Amino acid sequence: MQRLIEKINDLLKTKTPVVIAIDGPCGSGKTTLAKTLSEIYEDSAVVHVDDFFLRPHQRSAQRLSAPGGNVDRERLADQVLSKLREQKNMQYERYDCQTEMMSTQDLPARKLCIIEGSYSHHPDIVQHYDLRVYLDIDPEKQVERLKQRVSPDMLQKFIDTWILLEQNYFTEYQIKASSDLVLKT
Repeated sequence: MQRLIEKINDLLKTKTPVVIAIDGPCGSGKTTLAKTLSEIYEDSAVVHVDDFFLRPHQRSAQRLSAPGGNVDRERLADQVLSKLREQKNMQYERYDCQTEMMSTQDLPARKLCIIEGSYSHHPDIVQHYDLRVYLDIDPEKQVERLKQRVSPDMLQKFIDTWILLEQNYFTEYQIKASSDLVLKT
């Protein structure tokens, strides 16, 4: 954690805003780390990749067959990433997977913007980041954390579907190896 803070501090001395992305397997602590960083750096904002999952009409077989294809990275890039350097308050449309509804989310201009979530290091959008952090977790610990968060039925869906999709993405694009910093959780 100290190395991460040092890297962020060094970046903040030379540019504004600083945009970091936190990627890693589900249950590795991405959201928790983003929250912790937002408490350390008061002039920060957090954007959750979960708000950019594909809506039902976007989920074609072709799209879903591509590693990381289940995220609307085009909307993330168009509505958020491409505009962050303008240092203006903005809004983006967030998708709620539970309700399948879109809503408007305010995103104030800040010195530090944290993009957190699996698929945030997709090659199509990495050019927008100043620092890429990967959180690594042992598979057994991952399942234990997921057991605390979700129902048994949902846990099985994570094991059978989501974890496999993430592993495919991590392997295909060498996400861990291409990250600037790897933290074990």
